Parts: sequence; structure tokens; C-alpha cells
Amino acid sequence: MSPVAAQPDVAAQPDNYPIIGDQETMETTRRQLLSAAGAACLFPRLAISRDAWPERMLRFVVPFPAGGGTDILARTTARGAERGLGQSVVVENRDGAGGTIGADSVARMPADGYAMLMGASSTMSVNPHLYKKLPYVTTRDFTAVTLLATCPLILAVNANLPVRSVRELIDYAKKHPGKLNTASAGTGSVGHLTSALFRRMADIDITHVPYRGSSPAINALLSGEVHMMFDSPLTILPQVGSGRLVPLASTGEKRAATLPDLPTMAESGLPGFKTNLWYGLFVRSGTPRPVVRRLNAEFVRALREPAMRETLARQNLEPVGNTPEAFDAFWKSEYDRWGRVIRTDDIVLG
Repeated sequence: MSPVAAQPDVAAQPDNYPIIGDQETMETTRRQLLSAAGAACLFPRLAISRDAWPERMLRFVVPFPAGGGTDILARTTARGAERGLGQSVVVENRDGAGGTIGADSVARMPADGYAMLMGASSTMSVNPHLYKKLPYVTTRDFTAVTLLATCPLILAVNANLPVRSVRELIDYAKKHPGKLNTASAGTGSVGHLTSALFRRMADIDITHVPYRGSSPAINALLSGEVHMMFDSPLTILPQVGSGRLVPLASTGEKRAATLPDLPTMAESGLPGFKTNLWYGLFVRSGTPRPVVRRLNAEFVRALREPAMRETLARQNLEPVGNTPEAFDAFWKSEYDRWGRVIRTDDIVLG
């Protein structure tokens, strides 16, 4: 809803009303003053609306290329939120350096809420541990607004591998130590770190093979060059129908709504195993709390609309929409957890 235009304070602006001596005009003026005063009592927002926020267009920076899943989520939620904000929300793609360029651009903008960042598990919880020198300090320079959506990874194997469950995969790996290869979209990707977590929790010996992106990694899995892979449903599921890949489990805390028959890793014999890709809204630290609250309210409202939830479900995304405090606690826990995995495996990129 657009901000209501501010009304003049008639008591403070007598020049708006002519001082005329005849009784009829003075009575008319009196009624105008009483009417205005009554309106101010009935609608107290009018007295503060000149300070309403936002007063101009907002920018939603996506640190990844246009057309990808993160970009689609940003554009979808932006359209839903701008109706309540009463201003346009323009999505800007500033990709490069694993999300660092886009994040840095927001870290350098004024702390007024007009510039927002689409943060992801990789950029906000993983990269700070992978790269020794970032142009910003993630936990210092950004404030959490709300967790927009989560998405589990899918563990899939090449159909020629003689396993059809996580338990069978673990048993096979134990019988053939060092013989299994697991692909990922790159060193330090969430898929790579999830496979490292799996290797430790299952106490098995598997070899990580990084590729430059999900597409070459999935092609290697399809050809049998590698045996297994953790990746997003958008990458894995289109290949399942061909019969060349077999999904074994999802990594979420609960079964994915779009994959109700696929067990979780925890259900498959690894209690406590949980990994999600996640996407959240951030602003620069120092942004006034009323602004953070306003952004939170409008994006959460948008996420609760049935049409929005249906759109995200088609992308295998689970909408969330929580408070700034809850999102901050979640983000920091993810930051700490992936930091431990990265330090344990001694993974450093630069």
C-alpha cells in the first residue's frame, strides 16, 4: 500500500485560512478547523506519514547470473513484496567471484534499506571460510531480514552402481574403500561440503572430484565417470526419468513436499544429517530496525500467498518467511557448522 500523503497541521499554519471579520466566514473557518482536528485524531498516521518508508525505488542485488534459480526466487518474491511496499523493487544481477562482487556492492551502499542482498548458503555461510581475504566481513557488514526459502540436496548414484539405498551405498563403500568417486559443482560448493559431511558421518573412504559447475558434474555422473553426487533437485530430477540415475535420499530435515516417497538421509541411517541450500534477504548492517521490520513484514506476507507458494514449489523450494531474529540465529549456526567442516577437511580456495 502506498504511503498516505501527509496532511498539513492547520493549527501551525494559520496563513492557510483567511482572517475575515464577518460572522459567517468565521463560522465556516471554525468548522474547517474542527474537521481537520477530528481527522487528525481519527487517523494519527497522517501526522507521521511525511517520514514514511520507502519513498523511492528499492534495489534487490542478486550476486548470480540472471535466469538461475536464485534469480528466479528474487524476482518472484520482489514482485510479491513491492505491492505492500508501495514502491518498485528492481532486481540487479551482479555476478562474479562466487557471489563476492554482488555482496560487496551492497556492503558499500548506505545503510538505509534501499539496497537489499539475496544471500545464499554459499555466499553467507561458506565463502567466508573458504577465502582468506574478502572485501567485507559477512557477520559484521550484513543484517538478516528473513529466510526466504530452503531446498534440500538430492543424493543420486549412477544406475550401474549396484546400490538402491543409502545403507547399501555405505556398505558398498566399506567393502571397496577408495573406489567410489563423488562429483560436485566445484571445490567448496555446498554439494562438495555435503559429501565431506557424509564421508565423515558414514565413516567411509570416497574421493571428491570437483567440476566447474553442476552441468559438467551431472554429465560425468550420467556417463559413469563418477559414481555419486549431492546436488539440487533442479539438476538431479530431470535425469531420473531416463533411468540413468537413481535418487537415494534428500538431505532436508523432513521429506521434500515434491518428493514424498524419497527418504531423508536421517531416515536412511544417519541421524542428525541435515543440509539445505537456503536463500535469504539481507541489508547492510546499521539499517534502522523499523526499516528491517517493514521489509520483513512485506516479504513474509508475500511468501504466505498461495500463488507464491505454488510458484516456489515448482522450483522445489520450500518458502519460509521467519523473523529477523530467527533468521539471524539460523544463519549464524550455518556459518559455524560449515566453518567446522571446512577446517576439518582443510579446504581453502584463496
